Parts: sequence; structure tokens; C-alpha cells
Amino acid sequence: MYAVTIGNTKPVGLCVSPCEAPVKQPDTAEAELVRQLQEGNETTFRKFVDRYGPRIYRLAYGIIHNLEDAEDIAQEVFAKVYLSINRFQSRSSLYSWVSRIAINECYTYLRRKRPTYECQCPDGTPSTIMQNIADQQPRADLVTMQRDFINKLLTHVSEEERVLLVWKELEGFSIEELCEMTGLNESTIKVRLFRARQRLARAAAKSGERWIVGPNHPSAAVQRTRRM
Repeated sequence: MYAVTIGNTKPVGLCVSPCEAPVKQPDTAEAELVRQLQEGNETTFRKFVDRYGPRIYRLAYGIIHNLEDAEDIAQEVFAKVYLSINRFQSRSSLYSWVSRIAINECYTYLRRKRPTYECQCPDGTPSTIMQNIADQQPRADLVTMQRDFINKLLTHVSEEERVLLVWKELEGFSIEELCEMTGLNESTIKVRLFRARQRLARAAAKSGERWIVGPNHPSAAVQRTRRM
């Protein structure tokens, strides 16, 4: 399912950790895994894909909600990991580095594949777009519209804040786990999450839309911030 095609993928520069984050204390088993990956051990890489592949696929699907596209993204992620692993410096956990690549891939994909309903609207605002078509769409399409709208809102925050929101709201990591993953302290994580939620709330307020969302989507942050 996660067979990675390396040949046509070019190395890319990846923002993999906050510049100010201290080097985290290395995990012995993870350090050995990274060492073998950086040495180009193909067997280790296959085991690495088997271990992390399902998590990255679920993460991509949680954002994209398309089975085939999520699988394509997962394959692209591991192709980039294969070519970029020598740049990994253990300033964050290996999973946080890989999942950051996956999140960036998802939002790059979403920017390329713009929803077909985002057009033919006089003022071009998300509120107008959705109001113009809401009465003509089945409920399932409205759910898709809601998800696409929230993903648009997430482009209003920085990459670092977006990644933290996805980790916290979609994947359900605790503050303590986020500290371990990023090397940042608890206060910094909380401040960044708060600021990201505030930005999402402001972006949602400007759009005029008030969507009801589930508790495990990054968009739930908007609803919680509004109630504060």
C-alpha cells in the first residue's frame, strides 16, 4: 500500500522544526533507527514505512478525506523522507518530522486542487460562496464544503501553528506529548495554540459562516475560541 517510487521525486528543502527549539534528548532506539536510515539501509527503510505508513495515511486522510489521494500523499511523503533523511537532526521526534512533511504535503495538495464551487460568486467571499450553493447541495456535499472551508481557514495561520493545531485537534496529542515531539516548553506550546485558535476565529468571523464541527477536527479550535 505504501510502495514508494523514488525515481521522479526531487529533494526539497523542508522546514522540520522551530528554529529556537532546543535539541531534544535522544531516544536510543529512535537514534539507531535514524542512523540506519541515514546510512541508506533499504531493509530498515521498508520497516520504517511499514511502521509509520498507517499513521501518516490516517493523518492525510483526516485532512483530505479521499482514500486514493491520501495514499498518494503518503507515498510522496515517504519518497521525500527517503531523500531528505540526512537533513534530520533530531531536534524533534522522528514522527513529528515525518508528520510535518505530511501536513505540508496535504495543504500543498489542497492549494493545487481548489474546490470547483469556489467560483462564479460576485464578491468571492467564503460566506457568499457557501450561501449561493447551500440550498442546492445534498447533506454529504455540505460536509465536504465545511471541511474545505475549514482547510481554507487553516491557511490563515503559519505553518508552525497549523501543524500544532493538526497534531492537537486531529491527532489528539496532549500538551506534554507536543513538548516531547517539538522540544518546546509547555508555555510556548500553549501560547502558539492560543494564537492559532484566535487567528482561526478571526478568519471565520470575517467569512460570516458558523459551522458545527466535530471535536476531533482542527476546526473545533474555532468553536472553542468563540466560546472563550
